[in-house]
Amino acid sequence: MRSSEHVHEFVHGRVLEVDLHGRLTRRDFQEFVPETEKLIARYGKIRLVVMLHNFEGWDLGAMWEEIKWEAKHFNHVERIVILGDERWHQTMATLCRPFTTAAIRYFHLGELEEAYTWVDS
Repeated sequence: MRSSEHVHEFVHGRVLEVDLHGRLTRRDFQEFVPETEKLIARYGKIRLVVMLHNFEGWDLGAMWEEIKWEAKHFNHVERIVILGDERWHQTMATLCRPFTTAAIRYFHLGELEEAYTWVDS
C-alpha cells in the first residue's frame, strides 16, 4: 500500500485500487504514477478501481499530469471501475471514455463487491 495526502493505493495482482479524497494535486498524482508504471511494465495491461470518497477534483497541475498519463497509457488499461456517491462522479465515468480504450463502469460506493466482480471478469 502506498499513500499520499489525497491518494491511497492498494495492489491486487494487475488490479490497482486507488482511493481518492479531497482535491488532487500534481504531487499526489506524481506519487500515483510510479505504481501504475510498475504494474504496466509487469503485466502489459492493468485494471483500475477508482474509489471517490469526498473527492473534490483536481487542481490544474494534477489535471495536466493526468492528461499526460492518459496519453501515454491509452492502450494499457483494460477496465476501469469508478465508485462514487455523487452525480458528477457518475458523469466523470462517461467523460473518461474518449481518453482510453478501457471498458469503464460506474458503481455506487455501496456496490464494491459487484464492482470487483466486474473488474475481475
